[in-house]
Amino acid sequence: MPHDQEPDQPLWPSDDSDTSDKAEASTPGEGGRTAQLPVPDGQRTSQLPVPPRLPESPTVWVPHPAQPKRATPSPAPQDNQQERSRQGDLRDSLSPERQGSPQAASSPGGGQQDRAAPTAGQGGSAQDRARQGDLRDPRQPDRPQEWSPPARSPQPAPDRPVPDWQQDAPTQQWHQDPNQEWPQARPAQPYPARPPQQRSQPFQPPQQSQQPPQIPPASTVHVQPMRVEPNGEVHAAEQVSGDEPPSTPPAPPTPPGRRKRRGLVFGGLALVLVIALGVASALPYVSNRLGLPWAPNLPKGPAPQPAVVNLALKAPSPSAPTPTASGVAAALAGPATSPDLATLTGTVLDPATGTTLWDRNSGQPLTPASTTKLLTLSAALLTLDQGMQLTTKVVAGATPDTAILVAGGDPTLSGLPDGQSSIYPGAAHLDDLVAQVKRASGGTIKKVQIDLSLYSGPQTPPGWDPGDAPQYAAAIVPGMLDAGLTDPSNEESMRVANPAQNLLQAFAQRLGATAAGTTVAPKDAQVLGQVSSAPLTELIDNTLEMSDNTLAEMIGRQTAIATGAPPTFDGVAATTMKVLSQNGFDLTGVQVHDGSGLSSTNKVPARLLAQLLGVAAGPDGKDPRTAKLRPLLEGLPVAGGSGTLAVRYGAPNSVAGKGWVRAKTGTLNGVNTLAGVVLDSDNRVLVFALMSNGSAQDPGRAALDVMAAALRGCGCR
Repeated sequence: MPHDQEPDQPLWPSDDSDTSDKAEASTPGEGGRTAQLPVPDGQRTSQLPVPPRLPESPTVWVPHPAQPKRATPSPAPQDNQQERSRQGDLRDSLSPERQGSPQAASSPGGGQQDRAAPTAGQGGSAQDRARQGDLRDPRQPDRPQEWSPPARSPQPAPDRPVPDWQQDAPTQQWHQDPNQEWPQARPAQPYPARPPQQRSQPFQPPQQSQQPPQIPPASTVHVQPMRVEPNGEVHAAEQVSGDEPPSTPPAPPTPPGRRKRRGLVFGGLALVLVIALGVASALPYVSNRLGLPWAPNLPKGPAPQPAVVNLALKAPSPSAPTPTASGVAAALAGPATSPDLATLTGTVLDPATGTTLWDRNSGQPLTPASTTKLLTLSAALLTLDQGMQLTTKVVAGATPDTAILVAGGDPTLSGLPDGQSSIYPGAAHLDDLVAQVKRASGGTIKKVQIDLSLYSGPQTPPGWDPGDAPQYAAAIVPGMLDAGLTDPSNEESMRVANPAQNLLQAFAQRLGATAAGTTVAPKDAQVLGQVSSAPLTELIDNTLEMSDNTLAEMIGRQTAIATGAPPTFDGVAATTMKVLSQNGFDLTGVQVHDGSGLSSTNKVPARLLAQLLGVAAGPDGKDPRTAKLRPLLEGLPVAGGSGTLAVRYGAPNSVAGKGWVRAKTGTLNGVNTLAGVVLDSDNRVLVFALMSNGSAQDPGRAALDVMAAALRGCGCR
């Protein structure tokens, strides 16, 4: 709007009038009161000079139409009304634009009005200014105000609620002298943000009719509004628009897409966790440990009641009734007369007392067959340490690339891979020996030899049939694999023709070397590796249970070597006789030519067989030989259960002895023998030795089984 066209209504209407004629002119610079600024004649208020110290701030003027004075003031509390009037008057006094307005120019007296404190009659105008929004929230950022036409309300508007931040401040009643000067406005300082709970509510002006906005001249300079705190401090007021609440804008809401993605992530993680727990609980190990209902090892029903156990096997009782000779004779009277036995000799002993209970020509030497092994193994147990092991070793040869395998007399050395077992439990493995040699030599061995000097003499004795080796035994040499068996898992398989050469070839092949024949290793040669057999007692068990001829011959040679005798068939026979004789056994009529009993020229009376077993089954501590010979009983085959008796004692007339008879068998053409122990019905141990010559194999065996079973069923009293 041009300056020469002043509006009919003032840009900043006010009902206040200065009635004080005592206003004193103050010197320039005192508080910046616009009432003391001179106005030249004919000059418009818009051309008034502005003090250079006041900061400039953009302001949009909102016209205020004239309002009729209300006869009745608002019933707001006096202290709040005066406080708002004071703040509004102070702002008017500090604003040069208000003093340059047409309202100021047209005031009575031709000069600016002094904005002193309102009197009691001027409270209404202060309320009007408060309703027009002169007091603004200082926390709103400075920005130009936009004009919005107020709507005139025919009814007086209710009092504006007091802001929260003003409720705690002390209120004061202003009674200012008209001659008192306002304090000089202080420079604007940053005002700290108040807590959200203290922010004032926006003021809603009364509805008024709309009028076109009055735009001030472009040359008009505006002054930044000021704000007076209740404690008297003056600060620059922050401008806000009347239509926006002076509250801190709320935090922007989370975008819907982000919330959706977050939900999907959490849902996916929960699903993965559930699946993982399900898979883990389905594993047998986890379900078994946790005792879950689907665990494989979970009992499917209630725990079974413990079964009543009646021990059928009982240890022999020394207090059991003593059998009598007449009782035993009565029990064997029928079985001993069987024509299937041909020539029969035998005896029955009570090992607890050493008493002979039954005897038939027990001193007559007959061919013992495999019961000869009882003599060979008894001599070994009486001579050798029961824990002795047979060792096979490899030593360095004459050149760095040569190794010598020194055979130690272990026929059970196995050629099977590690982890597989032959018929000899606890046997050493050739692969282990090869691995040791490779580590010790660094893989430089290119040639291997074998030392067989431990044994001497022929590999088979004169009394063997031509087919006995390799059918029933291997050629007796100190080195072989799996006792020369072509099938290490089958004790009845054929033996190889040359077990020593077979061992050398296998060793050379696995070592990646060449077999170079036999030699004798130096006594002080470097040992590259060695393996050992099972202990002697376990070797004796295998010999008795399977009636292993090869193993019996090689154990006999260990006895001969230990006593200084030559390790030959004759040396074994002589050593056996010597050892048994030295230990008090009667060798009348005994003739042995091997250690296994394959020789048909061997002659042994039944009495010697019974004596050996009687000492082995005797009471502990009574005979010093008992402890040494006790292992003989452990290896005896069980009737109907193990070894050479596994398929016997199934007939009705012999089944009574099944499981109760333990005995060593002997079988050759026309020869059947049986020597062992039996527990009678009175829980008394009996020792027997039965020999039949001239009998057929199957009928003779069956007849001997009936005799042993009869001893089991009798009380023999």
